[in-house]
Amino acid sequence: METAEYIATYSGLRERMKELSGVVMVIGDIDTGKTSLSKLLIGDAVGAGRSVAYVDADVAVSTVGPAACVGLKLINTLDDLANLGEPDALRFVGSTEPNSVVLAHVVAVASMVTAARQSADLIVIDTTGVVSGVVGQTLKYHLAELTEPALVVAMQRGNELDPIISMLRRFFGLRIAEVAPIPDLIPRSPVERAQMRASSFHRELGDDPQRWRIQTTVFAPTLPAGFDVERLDGMLVGVQDEHGGCLGLGVLEQSQGTVKVATRHGDAMRGLRLGSIRMDLETFATTRVRLRELILGV
Repeated sequence: METAEYIATYSGLRERMKELSGVVMVIGDIDTGKTSLSKLLIGDAVGAGRSVAYVDADVAVSTVGPAACVGLKLINTLDDLANLGEPDALRFVGSTEPNSVVLAHVVAVASMVTAARQSADLIVIDTTGVVSGVVGQTLKYHLAELTEPALVVAMQRGNELDPIISMLRRFFGLRIAEVAPIPDLIPRSPVERAQMRASSFHRELGDDPQRWRIQTTVFAPTLPAGFDVERLDGMLVGVQDEHGGCLGLGVLEQSQGTVKVATRHGDAMRGLRLGSIRMDLETFATTRVRLRELILGV
């Protein structure tokens, strides 16, 4: 679709945004155009001389930083908007599927919004495409509760967001702008989405990341006494700094009881957070792991 038609489609929303400050939360199913709309709104604000923060909460197909993380990008110029890949801050969630990590996901987004409030007068949250069922509603409920958006932009094909919209209005009295998905958007297949995640992990980890030997006392959650370290092989971890921030990702390797982490961030590493993903460092393909089963063996 031509840019002029796209602008005309969302002209009412863009006009509404001109004087808006605070948090704008963009919600919608996968492949509705949440990221494209977020960029458009951010571009308008930056063009008007405003300071903007972009909180990328889509841990499945990330724009700011690697997958399995929530990324923050501070945007003051259009050049910043054109270079979103390098985050100003990261929080590790540890999964590309929020189903089993709702708490970690919500805390990560809320902490990024708190950090963004210090330097930006407009904060745009690009949320995950999980919108259905108990998980979708729980995620959006707690995100709204903790971030207190001035406006929720709901990108809806039919009525799939009605339960969430009704809930947010009932419990928080939020202003909600309902818009259609971006026209002519080509949906990505599950295979394409998996390839995008693999590319994201590849960009973060590189072809041959340095290996760092680690002690089993550096993990959160803490490993129990007598834990079989063979179960750690291939596990994705968040490499943490001394202030609780995430420096980036790593992957664990185990050989004869010795555990190493493959990462680009070993110099500043102070601890590791276990994720819920096992990764092949050759292909960057992933499989889901339940953290409780990994640690307790049940």
